[in-house]
Amino acid sequence: MLVPAPPPPAPPAALPAPPAPAAEGLAPVGLLLPLSGPSAALGQAMLNAAQMALFDIADNPLRLLIRDTKGDPPTAAAAARSAIDGGAKLLLGPLLAAEVEAVKPVALEAGVPVLAFSTATQLASEGTYLIGFQPQQEIGRVIAFAHARALDRVAVLAPRSPYGDIAIEAAQDAVAAHGASLARIGRYSPDDPPAELRDAIQRFAAGGVAFDALLIAEGGAKLREIAPLLPFDGIDPDKVKFLGTGLWDEPGLGTEPALEGGWYAAPDPTLRAAFTERFAALYKRPPLRLATLGYDATALAGVLARNGADFSAAALTNPSGFAGLDGIFRLLPTGLVQRGLAVLEVHRGAATVLDPAPNTFEHLGE
Repeated sequence: MLVPAPPPPAPPAALPAPPAPAAEGLAPVGLLLPLSGPSAALGQAMLNAAQMALFDIADNPLRLLIRDTKGDPPTAAAAARSAIDGGAKLLLGPLLAAEVEAVKPVALEAGVPVLAFSTATQLASEGTYLIGFQPQQEIGRVIAFAHARALDRVAVLAPRSPYGDIAIEAAQDAVAAHGASLARIGRYSPDDPPAELRDAIQRFAAGGVAFDALLIAEGGAKLREIAPLLPFDGIDPDKVKFLGTGLWDEPGLGTEPALEGGWYAAPDPTLRAAFTERFAALYKRPPLRLATLGYDATALAGVLARNGADFSAAALTNPSGFAGLDGIFRLLPTGLVQRGLAVLEVHRGAATVLDPAPNTFEHLGE
């Protein structure tokens, strides 16, 4: 069962959203996104991508019931009730972990499954499926790749945050699975000013370089702040392979010299290239990275709607999975998502694929 891939880029004159079809006979599906509030830019990008998916689905079988969650848990719960009262038999979203937690009991009482965009794995359960990118799988994939290249002494540098906790636990699981070792763990506060961050890096480096690879569980501006401090304190990227999570999946990372040649696991960017080009032509700006989740969730709902609007657990967790803009994925009965990830290498121009993503689940197990 495959989610349809995006067609070739549309001409710039194309409409940014499909005309609304007649509602009669269409399967109502709730789309819960933060269209106002602090996360409005991301919510709008995901809505735009969902509308592109509607346009791309032949004989569109869906009627999206769009509700603004405002990034607020009580509002998200009210949005879910409104969509369900409108006939929704499946909810796409919400985005934030606290919103998902608020929506779960509403959906459970109504017997409506949730396909949320969060990465908060503790919220996954039968009936609540998380389609967001999960750092555990990204870290497991890149450490397995490093192990295959005899890089078995791994250190971790992570923020004192829930994400950092997840990264450390995932690294511990991954090295144990491959008979490798976790040589050192360093922590820092995500709110550290430059002087305190520098002190944290110096403390981490003071033990010497007794590791082959360093997982840096960070992204964005903070990653660019940390990276140049490491070689300054004796952690040479020519001797230690820098590893990353999906937070490294952003353009321009290779402009930081210390990150050149680093490895991270993420979906193959070539798969979403046509979508990115078309989105930019339609909306006059590039899509935010998570916009693909809005497209793939809507396309998945469209596939199921065309098969008799079957949004049952059996249909959602079809072991054959789905193929989307970010490669193959499948929903597990636990509520987690399993993805086929590539390993990429950071370069100044653009990251290159070192190890391709699988195109079947045959060798990924459960």
